[in-house]
Amino acid sequence: FVLTGLFRHVQDEDELAAVLGHEMAHNLARHAGERLSGSILIGILARATLLLDPSGFLYSIFMPAATLLHELPHSREHEIEADYIGIHLAAEACYDPRAAKRVFEAMKVEHDSGGGGDSRPAEFVSTHPSYDTRISNFDMWMDDAMSKFRMDRGMKCGKVRKDMMIARQHAANIATMREKRVISGGSGAGR
Repeated sequence: FVLTGLFRHVQDEDELAAVLGHEMAHNLARHAGERLSGSILIGILARATLLLDPSGFLYSIFMPAATLLHELPHSREHEIEADYIGIHLAAEACYDPRAAKRVFEAMKVEHDSGGGGDSRPAEFVSTHPSYDTRISNFDMWMDDAMSKFRMDRGMKCGKVRKDMMIARQHAANIATMREKRVISGGSGAGR
């Protein structure tokens, strides 16, 4: 999902591609299925605790422990994996993979400047890695992603990015003509 609040941090196509690559990576890596499988197992074990201890005391210990020791670490692993796959997807599609780091740096700046206060929990009790962890990971992975982006000395991506620029200009011209027709009282439909 890309929600409108994210656009405070996304300034260009490369940054949007980084976000979309991350979200696509969750699907490609089948993270939803993994979460579902893990939830089924946790549910079975939770019910077993009620068979062993009908008072629910064991259950009340098991569920928070399962969240802290199983669900949260796996959620963070999924986020890290999606970050990694996402920058490679972006690079393969000729979007600058360095944009992913810029997005998280912008989120961190907003958070640190008071937009998030101290509301972010410690990483080990969070569903997501900290901004610092993610930024550090991008630094670690960037050489590999950039080699994909610059493959064949940048010939492929140079052509693709030039074609994208031409397509954006063409779309802007069509939108301008359509707006002029609407303003002048003509039909806004068609091309």
